[in-house]
Amino acid sequence: MHYVGEFGGANPTASGFVVTTTERVAGYEVVDTHGEVFGLTVRSRNMFSDIGSGFKSILGGELKGLTKALAASREEALTRMVDQAKSLGANGVVMMRFDVSDARDMGTEVCAYGTAVTVRRVS
Repeated sequence: MHYVGEFGGANPTASGFVVTTTERVAGYEVVDTHGEVFGLTVRSRNMFSDIGSGFKSILGGELKGLTKALAASREEALTRMVDQAKSLGANGVVMMRFDVSDARDMGTEVCAYGTAVTVRRVS
């Protein structure tokens, strides 16, 4: 299970929001399913960053600027997905996944998606 930063906590039904890549939440039961939720962001490419990355890819090693940009995109997509789930009355998202693709050679599209649910603690 993965409790996400400001969304999560030890008790997802109290004040937190749980996001998990699994179907079940240990110690909780799903009492309502609200449907699919998505968070999407598209980041444009930086010409100078692409040039630097091109040189770096020839020499080998991590492309730190691109790594940082992708991590920020994932967080933004995740936040948007959680906001959509909350608007449906959910306190969690199960089966969360990320999808990353090229956006017409102009940027990178990052999508977070899953199933919005309401969970409660099993006694």
